[in-house]
Amino acid sequence: MDLSSIEQAFRSVTPASIRRQMRSRHQNYVFNRAVNAFWRDPQAAAFPGSPIIPDLIYGWDNRGWSPSTEYLSACIRHAVETDGAILECGSGLTTVLLGLIAKRLQRPVWTLEHNGEWGERVRRRLSKYALNSVHLCIRPLRDYGDFVWYDPPLPTMPDFSLVICDGPPADTPGGRRGMLQIMRTKLRCSAVILLDDAVREQERAIAAQWAKDLNSSYQLLGGDNPYILIKILESANHPVGPR
Repeated sequence: MDLSSIEQAFRSVTPASIRRQMRSRHQNYVFNRAVNAFWRDPQAAAFPGSPIIPDLIYGWDNRGWSPSTEYLSACIRHAVETDGAILECGSGLTTVLLGLIAKRLQRPVWTLEHNGEWGERVRRRLSKYALNSVHLCIRPLRDYGDFVWYDPPLPTMPDFSLVICDGPPADTPGGRRGMLQIMRTKLRCSAVILLDDAVREQERAIAAQWAKDLNSSYQLLGGDNPYILIKILESANHPVGPR
């Protein structure tokens, strides 16, 4: 009997509730193992072919919504390389990984999340791994008139060297356009912006507008699930934060 036959036989005699429980336990085991491997060497996961990345995505168990391996690797790579604070728009698996990097390198991460239930799930994971370098801001989205976006605590926030933008949801009025309008003066010269979901025309249009406003350009990277990179030029004439 081959492996697929054994699996089919197992499914036929095991109640669905037991299978879900076993899968959940296995995912927790795999995730904890991957987190430990990531903590030992974050740079080992900074390329798409890393075996750590699929284990993290599988263990996180947010099928259909987790970032692609290429985008996740890019986030890790730039987080390791940056020398300043990190802004994350939308929370999830990246929040935990950024928290691990921030804890190791002693850099703050500020994460914006509008969904209270989801935000609390992320907060529990941060607490489990004692990732106190992450400032998780859970607030409802705010209507700014021309668009709807997060409601960040701007007066208490630092200037950012890296922005990881994977929220708010695409059906939010204005999409992710509000990031630059609201956070512009908090972005350092030479800051890097990573925008996910570039397979969508909306994200590409937003990136083109951001690049124009910043007197910069953008790169479309990745394969089947592309993302966008924008680097703010130090010589650009725009109101951003200090170097």
